[in-house]
Amino acid sequence: MNWNSYIKSFEAYLRLEKSLSINSIDAYTRDVNKLAMFSEENGMTSPLKVTMEDIQGFLKYITELGLGARTQARILSGLKAFYKFLILENEIQVDPTELIESPKLGRKLPDVLSIEEIDTILNGIDRSTPEGERNRAMLEVLYSCGLRVSELITLQISNIYFAEGFIRITGKGDKERLVPIGGQAIKHLNLYLNQVRVHQPIQAEFTDFAFLNRRGKGLTRVMIFTIIKNLVTAVGIDKTVSPHTFRHSFATHLVEGGADLRAVQEMLGHESITTTEIYTHLDRSYLKQTILDYHPRSIE
Repeated sequence: MNWNSYIKSFEAYLRLEKSLSINSIDAYTRDVNKLAMFSEENGMTSPLKVTMEDIQGFLKYITELGLGARTQARILSGLKAFYKFLILENEIQVDPTELIESPKLGRKLPDVLSIEEIDTILNGIDRSTPEGERNRAMLEVLYSCGLRVSELITLQISNIYFAEGFIRITGKGDKERLVPIGGQAIKHLNLYLNQVRVHQPIQAEFTDFAFLNRRGKGLTRVMIFTIIKNLVTAVGIDKTVSPHTFRHSFATHLVEGGADLRAVQEMLGHESITTTEIYTHLDRSYLKQTILDYHPRSIE
């Protein structure tokens, strides 16, 4: 079997056994294909012949191409998953990636919007149009629940429990979680569903999708990015804002307000508490004032 055959089997494994999303599967297979191209150019027509030295040579090659440490770490993660799969399939006995460590990464703090900036963006939406009413509801839900963009565009009406104040989300790896939804989000969601969506034609396969485009189909990730980008420009906020910025802001505002980190982890759908800990960053003035107020050596 050649590289392509093994990559196809790996793709099927990720889809059927690991239940990963299409985006995750594409990312993994892209990374393995990079190694495949490098290996074939160096005469290795099968992944079973690759050694640890070959992997190190590949990493040296992508470093010389100018790829950063974070990108290198992501690619190596994909390669480790691929060779772990080959071990499970008894195709190889030794994993050539096992002893290779990922590049050291500095912890990058995510961009965050202030509560005032969130309000400015939401209040800047023109609600006189059907799209505006939809966009207000959409961004209220995005911020209220800290959703990933993929979770927002696939939100099902049947998974919104208005009376209980919860929505059911299917996240990464098809894992389900219940997330509380705030009063403002419920208010604008009801307005959109009962005054806008109810009057538009809907394609059969999208009847349960909460948010639709004007043709009655589901929204795409690109559309959400574009909507937010245009809104941020219109209200004059000089920051790079994406759908994920609302998720970062949701988590940061909860933690800064005193929310338990485990609760935030549950709401975000993080598998590891370590991932959630990045949201414990606070602005420097707050930290400084906390030390001045409470540290015993700062009190006169």
